Amino acid sequence: MSSLTTANTTMPVFGRLPGHAGRAEQIAHIAEAARQIRIQDLKLVHYAGAGHIGGDLSAIDVLATLYGAVLNVTPETVDDPERDRFILSKGHVAGALYTTLAAFGYLPVAELATFLKPLSALNGHPNRNKVSGVEANTGPLGHGLPIAVGHALSAKLDVSRRRTYVLIGDGELQEGSNWEAMMAASHHELDRLTVIVDRNRLQQGATTRETNDLDPLDAKAAAFGFAVVEVNGHDHGELLDVLSAVPFRPGKPTFVIAHTHKGHPISFMSNNVAWHHKVPDPDQLRQAIEELGGCPA
Repeated sequence: MSSLTTANTTMPVFGRLPGHAGRAEQIAHIAEAARQIRIQDLKLVHYAGAGHIGGDLSAIDVLATLYGAVLNVTPETVDDPERDRFILSKGHVAGALYTTLAAFGYLPVAELATFLKPLSALNGHPNRNKVSGVEANTGPLGHGLPIAVGHALSAKLDVSRRRTYVLIGDGELQEGSNWEAMMAASHHELDRLTVIVDRNRLQQGATTRETNDLDPLDAKAAAFGFAVVEVNGHDHGELLDVLSAVPFRPGKPTFVIAHTHKGHPISFMSNNVAWHHKVPDPDQLRQAIEELGGCPA
C-alpha cells in the first residue's frame, strides 16, 4: 500500500492481496479500503460542490469488496477479454466508483481533484471512453442491467468463465427495462451474472415504498428465475462470501439484495433522504471525516 497526495486529500492506494491471504486478512483489507474511500469521497463531493454522497456511501462497501477481493481484473488487465466485468448501473454515484478505482490503482489519485471540472474525464456519470476500468456509460436509470445481460450472454457464447456484476439502485428497479433484462437473463441461464441491489430504500425525495413499493422484492426476483440472496450490504464478510460464490446456483443468474443505509455510517447522513445529493459544508465535512477516524485537513 502506497500513499499519494492530491490537492485537499491524501489517500492510500491498495493493491490486491496475494491469493494465499486468509479470509480475515481479506476482510480487514476491504474494510480499511472502504474507510479510506469514504473519506476521499466526502472530500470529492465537498470540493466539487456537487455529487450524490448518500448513494455513494451506501454503495462503497459493495464496491470495495468487488475491487478488493472478488473481481478477476486489475489495472493491468482492463483490456483482457477474459476479465470479469463490473457495471455501475446507478451511474449517478460515479464519485464512489472513481474513488474506488483510484484506491485500487486504475487511475491516478491526483486526477480525483478534477471531478466535475470543465474538460475533466470524471464526469457526473461514468464514461467508458474516458476512464480506465469503466465498462459502460451509465446514468439514465435502467440501462446498466440490460448491458450487463449482454456481457453475460457474450461470455456464455464464448464459453468463457468470466463473470459479470452489476450494481443497481432499488429505486432504479421501477424502470421496466430491468425486468425485461431479467427475463432474458433467466431464459438464457446466465448463471455467471450477478445483480446487486443497493437496497437503501430511499431515492430522490422519498422512500421507495412511497414512490412505488418493491416488496416482496425477493419473491419478485425469484419469480423471474433468479437465485436470490440477502446480505447486510455493509458487512464485508457477508459480501465477500456471497459475491465470490458465483454461480450461486447453476443455471440461474444471482440476485443479491444488499440491505444498506443511505449515507452510511455518518450519524447525520445515515438513512436521511435529504442527503441524496446534498453537499456537506466545511463543518459537516469535518465531522463526517472525524467519525470515520480521518483527518479533516
